Amino acid sequence: MKREQLIEQIRKKRSYLCVGLDTDIRKIPSFLLQEKDPVFAFNKAIVEATAPYCVAYKPNLAFYEAMGPKGWESLQKTMEIIPDSHFTIADAKRGDIGNTATMYARAFFDVYGFDSITVAPYMGSDSVMPFLDYPGKWAIVLGLTSNEGAQDFEQLDLASGGKLYQKVIQEIAGWGNPEDLMFVAGATRVEELKRIREMVPEHFLLIPGVGAQGGDLKAVSEATLTRDIGILVNASRSIIYASDGLDFAEAASREAQVMQQSMSDLMPA
Repeated sequence: MKREQLIEQIRKKRSYLCVGLDTDIRKIPSFLLQEKDPVFAFNKAIVEATAPYCVAYKPNLAFYEAMGPKGWESLQKTMEIIPDSHFTIADAKRGDIGNTATMYARAFFDVYGFDSITVAPYMGSDSVMPFLDYPGKWAIVLGLTSNEGAQDFEQLDLASGGKLYQKVIQEIAGWGNPEDLMFVAGATRVEELKRIREMVPEHFLLIPGVGAQGGDLKAVSEATLTRDIGILVNASRSIIYASDGLDFAEAASREAQVMQQSMSDLMPA
């Protein structure tokens, strides 16, 4: 999906919501376990319930890989039922080099048909560049994450000034452009989000951490919105696990609609 198509969908729906499909078979409603493919049955219901209110879906690959071949089958079937109008993100955090990165790009772009993939950049340019060789596809590079361990490396002070994550973002911004490169920026550090937006004023940001992780949608949006909107805000557990009963899909729909309405109110007219 090209940048202008993504922006068009955001403006049309008055939403920049990304729904994370972090589907854990141990957490889905128990009555679904009688289905032939419980994970796909859950995903299908969630997608159908939330599609009117979001513009993107982000399957977290770990939850599918953990189930072996059945998980990959569930993922493929899920990709087939996500509407073409929705941006898709393979939350895979791949970070290898050379031929290996090229094979990852081929797998997720050509085989599974994702629009984008999350990439870990700490092995350098050859761990990112192969993902930028596909027109209409995106590399979403880890910029600043909101986990506790982000202090270990990302927040290190550099002798030349600034933080390591800032150097990473500044350097990588020159490898691609706002048409094919996004950055992950965690929602729980609003002041840092403001700095990131100053560093990359035109790039889209994928912002996880709103919802169950405690990020504030209004504060995050005010810190990062641009004239092209420029952000995708991800919510996973707060939407897909809004209920574990028979009404799980309806509850997910309500949660997504609430977020969409809040986003509409925050977007410029």
